[in-house]
Amino acid sequence: MQQLYNHINQYINVSKEDFDEISSFFQIKSIKKKETIYSAGSNNLEHFFVFTGCLHMYLVNDKGAEQTLQFAIKNWWLTDYLAFQNNRSSEFYIQAIEPTTVLKISFENQAKLLLQFPKMETYFRNIYQIAYGASIMRMKYIFTYSKEEIYLKFSEAFPDFVNNVPQYLVATYLGLSPEYVSKIRRKRFS
Repeated sequence: MQQLYNHINQYINVSKEDFDEISSFFQIKSIKKKETIYSAGSNNLEHFFVFTGCLHMYLVNDKGAEQTLQFAIKNWWLTDYLAFQNNRSSEFYIQAIEPTTVLKISFENQAKLLLQFPKMETYFRNIYQIAYGASIMRMKYIFTYSKEEIYLKFSEAFPDFVNNVPQYLVATYLGLSPEYVSKIRRKRFS
C-alpha cells in the first residue's frame, strides 16, 4: 500500500491516518499472465491501480483482431472510464500482459471514498487528466506523423512501454502491423 500512498501524495497531501482509511476501500488482486479481468459486456466494473506488471485494454474488431487502446504499467490506473463513470457495461477487454498485481476499487467504493475524502477528487482529476492527455498525444502521433515517425516518437516519449510491452501489442496500439514494427526496429538497430 505504500506505493499507492506515495503516488497519491505526488498530487495531494494525505496523512498516514487518512490513508489507512482510504486504503480500506481497495482490494489487492493478483492476475496471471494473459488473464482477462473483464470482457466486453462486463458489468460492475472496477478501477485498477497497477503495483507490478502490465495491463492492456483492447477491443476486438469486425475481423476478430485485437486492437490495443490503452496500457497500464506500474503506478498507472486503468478502467473503461466512460462505462465505469456511467455504471454501465464495457465494450472492451482488460487483460494482464504479464503476472500483475493491482489494487482494485469498485464504482460504489470509489463513490463512497470520494464522499468521505473529498480531496481524493483532486487526485483522481489529475489521474484522469494525465490519461486524457496521453490519449490526445496518441491521436496526434496517428494524425501527424508517418508510420515510422509514429513508432520512433512513441519510443522516445514512452521508452518504458517499448522496452517492457510485447512488440505486437505496441504495434496494435499505434495502428501498425507487428511486421512493420519489426522492420523499423531492424532498420534502426542495424
